[in-house]
Amino acid sequence: MYHIGSSNDEQRLAEQIRRGDNTAMRVFCSLYVPHLKAVCSRYIVNQEDVRDVLQEILISIITHIADFRYRGTGSLQAWSTRIAVNESLNFIRKNRHHELALLKQDTDDIVEEEDPPIEDIPPEVIQQMVQQLPTGYRTVFNLYVFEDKSHQEIAQILGISVNTSTSQLHKAKNLLAQMIQTYHDNKQHPR
Repeated sequence: MYHIGSSNDEQRLAEQIRRGDNTAMRVFCSLYVPHLKAVCSRYIVNQEDVRDVLQEILISIITHIADFRYRGTGSLQAWSTRIAVNESLNFIRKNRHHELALLKQDTDDIVEEEDPPIEDIPPEVIQQMVQQLPTGYRTVFNLYVFEDKSHQEIAQILGISVNTSTSQLHKAKNLLAQMIQTYHDNKQHPR
């Protein structure tokens, strides 16, 4: 089995994919598809849509593998992750544009809430909570928290104002805080 343990492994794998080596692509898929699917699932809730977007991600990776530049250990995954985020956002723009359009209109006053404790909540439950957020909230939240984008960058990516991005993040956090509180309440007082 092929293991990514050194920079030469990543570089060699990318080069083999560049040359059209099907075995290398299968190795890439076995190593990276679970991560890419998780990234995609942060943005897109419907699993059929996730599968479709994942296919677009893989096509884009194969098509653009010549653009990959090794920049250190983990750079192949980082490069692939950027493609996954971009393809997920493209899907949202094409298929959920009406939900993103609502972002432009939604800039209510922001009330700062304290972050609730999440240490005792399993990661998969947190992911389910994030997936329950409305598309706009979820998109801004993911770009800010997971992709480390600034509100300026998010505004540019989504075609919204910086104030809207800030508002959406705070609303997403407040909604998540409510879900977390409900989770804690249900855990303390099961029905």
